[in-house]
Amino acid sequence: MMLAFILLGALAIAGGIIAVAAKNAVHAALGLVGTLISVAGLFATMNASFLAATQVIVYAGAIMVLFLFVIMLLNANQPVTGRDPVPFVREIGGIGGVLLAAAFVVIAMTYEDPRPLQEGAAALRGGTAGAVGETLLTRFLLPFEAVSILLLVAIVGSIALVQRPVPQSDGVNESESVSLPTPAWTEGQKERA
Repeated sequence: MMLAFILLGALAIAGGIIAVAAKNAVHAALGLVGTLISVAGLFATMNASFLAATQVIVYAGAIMVLFLFVIMLLNANQPVTGRDPVPFVREIGGIGGVLLAAAFVVIAMTYEDPRPLQEGAAALRGGTAGAVGETLLTRFLLPFEAVSILLLVAIVGSIALVQRPVPQSDGVNESESVSLPTPAWTEGQKERA
């Protein structure tokens, strides 16, 4: 069981690296699918079958279909090339990543669990739907609602991105526009019809 946990953890990290490093948006989305399925496997190794099934159905299924739909709708499946529109964005991102990794190391070395692991696992009762729902809608109600608002804003933003601009009139009246002569081959087709 520990070997499966380590292997799935390594696959989740590899999928995350692919999702971040891929230049093609479709490849990045597929890397994210691999990560989400690996996380579902991690839940399964911890006997949280409800969380594993939810991870596959909601995230690897529905959310990734939405991501791919938006990628195809925006025609963002072309590889990213050219210069960054924001100067020094890669350098700032690299510095931020190093600082975030250092913060995680400090937290991992100094973290003390306020309650023992067995007590926390017993409170979730194996990750069943009732236990997860009770915890989600009592103790974590505010973050749960914040995520729902965030998803709503993301949907509105994606709709705003794909809205096509309404064609504006150029001020020329249709009756005043010059009509071009019809080619001879189209007149022959009209006579045959």
